[in-house]
Amino acid sequence: MELVFLDKKTVGEVGNFNLLHKLGNVTVYDHTNQEEIIERSEGKEVVITNKVVINREIMDALPDLKLICVSATGTNNVDLDYAREKGIQVKNVSGYSTESVAQSAFAMLLHLLNRISYYDAYVKSGAYAKGKIFTHHGPAFWEMNGKRMGIVGLGNIGRRVAKIAEGFGMEVVFYSTSGRNNNINYKRFDLETLLSTSDVVSIHAPLSESTRNLISYKKFKLMRPCAIVLNTGRGGIINEADLARALNENLIAAAGIDVLEDEPIRPDNPLLKVVDKERILITPHMAWASIESRSRLIEGVARNIEQFNQDRVKS
Repeated sequence: MELVFLDKKTVGEVGNFNLLHKLGNVTVYDHTNQEEIIERSEGKEVVITNKVVINREIMDALPDLKLICVSATGTNNVDLDYAREKGIQVKNVSGYSTESVAQSAFAMLLHLLNRISYYDAYVKSGAYAKGKIFTHHGPAFWEMNGKRMGIVGLGNIGRRVAKIAEGFGMEVVFYSTSGRNNNINYKRFDLETLLSTSDVVSIHAPLSESTRNLISYKKFKLMRPCAIVLNTGRGGIINEADLARALNENLIAAAGIDVLEDEPIRPDNPLLKVVDKERILITPHMAWASIESRSRLIEGVARNIEQFNQDRVKS
């Protein structure tokens, strides 16, 4: 079987990549521009992509294409309706990054809340060595125990974040972006109530027409001045210009952002111009990318191809 991985660099170096080589002849490219897709995919039965867009024009130009493997959970980079019309299977991998994203969300929260980097810098600067008492009262921080965690989107990752928050002694409430989630373990709030009463708001929802710009300036004005906002879900759910304005106007305390509307970040992104840099943490869409998570992703892609082969043999 002939396979091509169009953007292998998106998964980095993983020790189990040979799982794919066992399935056929794999051609690997670190990165593929849109105009290179057809040439690189000609004669391939399986195309593996993370972010490279596979639209109807691409599919029409690839008569040998039988399977599109998305090395991610989201499939918004593939024209699913047209693939179905042409009989091309599309398979994604779900659930592989739950632990990594949940852990990263709390790493961001603790970084913003406890200001460990400030205290570490204080000691290493020599200031602590010159002190007169055993401690130093720099930026204040509060305990998570007894505070409210508001989760926007209670899917697999949202539920894992909820469990960890409970371990810190937090009360968990949630808002269902689909309107269909009625998890009996936690109180379900409307968005306005969740935002106005939560100490931490953590976003774990997919991007859709109903969630795009879900958190705008009007919503930030509802929030508590001590609140911390985290987005490890999807860029575009938070209006970035409005978030920058909210931070500059002290409407909220801080924000941790791992996903952005445009990735890589644009040089003119308003979040880069927030006045107090200590109040915003921006990471390059890496919350999902633990070693274990990326290994599980490759395993999932390999399983999808194996299943495709088995089904083809049976038919």
